Amino acid sequence: MSRREDAADSRAQGWRTLAALHARIEDRIERALQSAHGLSVNEFCLLHHLAGPNGRHTRMQQLAGKLVLSQSATTRLVDRLERRNLLTRVLSEEDRRGIYAEATEAGRKLLAEATPTHNAALDDALAEAADLPELAPLVQALETLSIKV
Repeated sequence: MSRREDAADSRAQGWRTLAALHARIEDRIERALQSAHGLSVNEFCLLHHLAGPNGRHTRMQQLAGKLVLSQSATTRLVDRLERRNLLTRVLSEEDRRGIYAEATEAGRKLLAEATPTHNAALDDALAEAADLPELAPLVQALETLSIKV
């Protein structure tokens, strides 16, 4: 096998390991949020973005990019949260064709209640993954990144 093939193989294995860590974390957080708050990970992430300082009045296509979802999946997600009165859609005053999503007071309240659950599930998932030799280096890398931020 050539050096180029070795490098490609190594990258592919690194990606599979990263995907495995991501799947473990997302599964743990999903179960915790659903059980305690009736929220999916994507619903939590959407509320988290909208309730943040840069999230107010975020256009739908921007939300799709932030959440790494298709436009139609983002619309369905917004529809679900709007039916639960956790967010609202607002027409742009500058461009009447633009539609923004905005967290409601109920959405911000639920987010505040769900954030400790999210963080605890994340901590638990990372602690569990740190005990697995194949995932420990990625967990350490995440810890290093979070110290710099």
